[in-house]
Amino acid sequence: MSLDISSLFRTAGTFERRLPLGTYLFHQGKKVESLFVVMTGEVQLVRHQTAGNPLVLQRAFAGAIVAEASAFADAYHCDAIAGPDTSVRGISRPRFLELFRTDPNLAEAWAARLAREIQTTRLRSEILALKTVAERLDAWLAWHGSLPRKGEWHQIARQIAVSPEALYREIGSRRSGKKLSIG
Repeated sequence: MSLDISSLFRTAGTFERRLPLGTYLFHQGKKVESLFVVMTGEVQLVRHQTAGNPLVLQRAFAGAIVAEASAFADAYHCDAIAGPDTSVRGISRPRFLELFRTDPNLAEAWAARLAREIQTTRLRSEILALKTVAERLDAWLAWHGSLPRKGEWHQIARQIAVSPEALYREIGSRRSGKKLSIG
């Protein structure tokens, strides 16, 4: 299986879009029209919890596919919001389904990609099942290695479903104890 899934987005019928910071690529509940690959920047898939708190389901960077979970759905299951300097390439859902049904190599590569996404999702579920901010941060660090620069810490708080203030306190206590590396 040597098919690069991103090559799917270089076939006939694809299109490119540049997205200003904060622009919605699509909204939860809207009809699925396209699937996307991030070319530059970042797209965050966000769902709002019942209390209104945003939960980041995915941070998709260059090369990542966005809306793959919607390929066989009628409506998008979350919002997709552009980060800075973002561009995407899209393929219409009907075109994707046509290629999926006629190319066994694509279907196999797509299934393998989804299997990897399930593994990642299970790891995120494990993190969210942990009780304390410290435990969640430890698990996040075990997965990612080190913290990004300070301006991006609020994104981690969203990913591990804690308040930014609680995360900052935990990071502060670790920094004072010299138990934390920051990238």
